[in-house]
Amino acid sequence: MRRNTILIGLLITAVLLPMWYVALHGEPPSEEIAIDESVSDIRPLESPVETPNKLSPSQVGVVVWVALFGLVGVLTAAHQFMNRAVRPPDDAEPVTDGGTVSLPWLNTEHRWVVEYHDASDAIEGLVAMSGLTVLSIVFAALFTGEYLTLARTQYFGLYATGMFLSLALSTVAYYAWFMPHVEVAEIRGHE
Repeated sequence: MRRNTILIGLLITAVLLPMWYVALHGEPPSEEIAIDESVSDIRPLESPVETPNKLSPSQVGVVVWVALFGLVGVLTAAHQFMNRAVRPPDDAEPVTDGGTVSLPWLNTEHRWVVEYHDASDAIEGLVAMSGLTVLSIVFAALFTGEYLTLARTQYFGLYATGMFLSLALSTVAYYAWFMPHVEVAEIRGHE
């Protein structure tokens, strides 16, 4: 498994290095058009982080790839968290061993339940779900408030990101604490 991961990493690096090299050199600087501040208080180019106002296509490509790698990292971290939170300890006694749990849609002639552990229903899960729900509502209210103002400023992305991340994390928390752990064995014949 690690060998395949290293090979994939090397392949991606070999493909992306030329694009990143070109992106680092960028385009020649251009003059920024200033907004007359005496007419309006709107600052559409202000942001919490200093960002460039003009990007070349290769720089946009680098930003997209970095965002995709960041997403893969977040998904990997969420998967690892769910596995650690959901997996029962090694000394935990399963509800069944050999398929005695009656789940008719899961038990067939070629598939059966090997191990079943009920959801933990821990108080930490309830606290996490409650906090993430409140956070989603707050970000949704901020997003709506930003939309209804005349400024229509640059915080839309920040608020939308917060809202969707908190919704995604609430899904992760629900899976981790409120879904049962089921291991299934299946007979597969290759003819």
